[in-house]
Amino acid sequence: MKEWYFEYQLHENRPGILGDISSLLGMLSINIVTINGVDDTRRGMLLRSTDDDNVKRFKAILHTIGSVTVTKFREPRVRDRLAIRHGRYIERNVTEKKTFRFIRRELGLLVDFMAEMMKRDEHYLIGIRGMPRVGKTESVVAASVCANKRWSFISSTLLRQTVRSQLAEDEMDGDNIFIIDGIVSTMRATEKHRILVDDIMRLPAVKVVEHPDIFIRETEYELEDFDCIIELRNDDNEEITYDVVESGFSSFDIS
Repeated sequence: MKEWYFEYQLHENRPGILGDISSLLGMLSINIVTINGVDDTRRGMLLRSTDDDNVKRFKAILHTIGSVTVTKFREPRVRDRLAIRHGRYIERNVTEKKTFRFIRRELGLLVDFMAEMMKRDEHYLIGIRGMPRVGKTESVVAASVCANKRWSFISSTLLRQTVRSQLAEDEMDGDNIFIIDGIVSTMRATEKHRILVDDIMRLPAVKVVEHPDIFIRETEYELEDFDCIIELRNDDNEEITYDVVESGFSSFDIS
């Protein structure tokens, strides 16, 4: 049993198009698992079939339907599954393909997206940018819960400033999400804490670094070391800036 993501653009939203496509899928013994509108004029379907030949026949017939254009037909990716679930695609940076943008009212979509990333049992480095009190840390914790993973704050300012210098024995396995505040760890912490951070970065586990730009600036790590960068804003026009970050106190100390 294989799954496929099928998406099409509507040129003429006449009654019956969905029924025609659904009937065709039924005749070819292709099951519809999920269906939803995607970004206003498109409709997406998650399909399941045991017969690749029938899937090829379905694709060939689709090209004869003049009122729709097939935009995607492939094995489903994470973004496809989330588009079906939430009715829209995650916005990706045009020039930086591994950078994804969210605004605060999309926290549910962000949590689902990060949870999919966190299900990995291997080294995976996520960076999350955003201004204070936009919901970065809360989203990371919620995503850890959704991924059925434990989380460990290595450095944080969520409730009070946290700066750890060692791990408990049960935190060393790959079932933990390690959360690091890039500002606290590089500009507010001791040498012993920095050694712990270096050890954690070598673990085969998922790590989330808040304020990755400061982390990169103050350490030997580079943007290329990150597998995924997330940007979270209060609204589309908000600028993410670190002008207030210095060795003294700033609003980032209570984010």
